[in-house]
Amino acid sequence: MINEIKQDAEERMQKSVEALGNNFNKIRTGRAHPSILDGITVNYYGSDTPLNQVANISVLDARTLSLSPWEKQMVPEIEKAIMKSDLGLNPATTGELIRIPMPPLTEETRKGFIKQARAEAEGARVSIRSVRRDAIAHIKDLLKEKEIGEDDERRAEDDIQKITDKFVAEVDKALAVKEADLMEI
Repeated sequence: MINEIKQDAEERMQKSVEALGNNFNKIRTGRAHPSILDGITVNYYGSDTPLNQVANISVLDARTLSLSPWEKQMVPEIEKAIMKSDLGLNPATTGELIRIPMPPLTEETRKGFIKQARAEAEGARVSIRSVRRDAIAHIKDLLKEKEIGEDDERRAEDDIQKITDKFVAEVDKALAVKEADLMEI
């Protein structure tokens, strides 16, 4: 029973770290990366469709993304969606190919992105602590129902705290990597 609670907590904490990684991918660095466009949806025959489902996204060079829409009439829709996104990107169209140059980051935008990354990391830490709180509550319920003893409860709480510390350290490490990436010129 205790092992199931620990395993469930570990899986949920791992999902929080994975979600943080996805959120970090959406924070733009100076380099071109297709995941920057992940949050953009395009009006495709009346329904909002993710950009990567209506066009092939590739990296031309370190500072340029290239989009090849599968249907030529989607070019203006894709351009409009990229312009409306709050990424600050200006697409340039040449026939059927859309090029998106990545503007260099200023010191001010770098600091803003770092602030955003820190907020995302704090959200992940809060999520991990929430999972810890739930797991400890389950263990306390087991103690109340006399299914486990106090020694088992303490041992389980210590184990859950160790798991929590491990995942919080992963979040801190991911944040340090992202900050270094953002400050790189």
